[in-house]
Amino acid sequence: MSERQRQDGNANSSLIVIGGGGHAKVLVSILLLQRRAVLGFVDINPSLPPLLGVEYLGNDEAVFSHLPDEILLINGIGSVDSTVARRSVYNKFRDRGYRFDGVIHPSAIVAPEVQIEYGVQVMAGVVIQPGVFLGENSIVNTGACVDHDCLIGPHVHVGPGVTLSGNVRIAEGVHLGTGATVIQGIRIGQTSLVGAGAVVISDVPPEETVVGVPARSVVRQVASR
Repeated sequence: MSERQRQDGNANSSLIVIGGGGHAKVLVSILLLQRRAVLGFVDINPSLPPLLGVEYLGNDEAVFSHLPDEILLINGIGSVDSTVARRSVYNKFRDRGYRFDGVIHPSAIVAPEVQIEYGVQVMAGVVIQPGVFLGENSIVNTGACVDHDCLIGPHVHVGPGVTLSGNVRIAEGVHLGTGATVIQGIRIGQTSLVGAGAVVISDVPPEETVVGVPARSVVRQVASR
């Protein structure tokens, strides 16, 4: 597709934010700045305070009280080291026929030629150059720079302050930690994790965790039940 931003609805559609944590708070701030109609947010935690004055509506069942064509959703689930939860929420509601809108902060610099899929979020201070493709439900977080001809797959989180040089390929579900740098032409495989501050100078296989300068593979720790 060639559109500047792909959306399922329009700027006048009523919105519900999924999630009530820090990432959701930042998104609500952008939406209020843009004078969007935010009905409220949903979360499994009923004790959360309002988000910048936006009220708590309940758990996911509050979304299902609206027909899919009545509202648009905003995915407020962030990620620290894995994009699985964010992707799961997105797919859950999409499978029920609900639609996710994208969010672009007014201060972001996005070249007109950039291709942006459904549900993409581009935060404050981001720079995205021509030839870039952003897959659905991806995040390009605060102050990140994405140079020319990069391909960012679906459900990717490009963390705050990340730098992607030209022609980088990021596969589905990758998390790039805060301040990571990826040099030109690198490929990063599906569901890999690049640690904060890492400098990636060689391709990263799928499901790998790399950290350090230069980035090297480590064993990802799995939390015990």
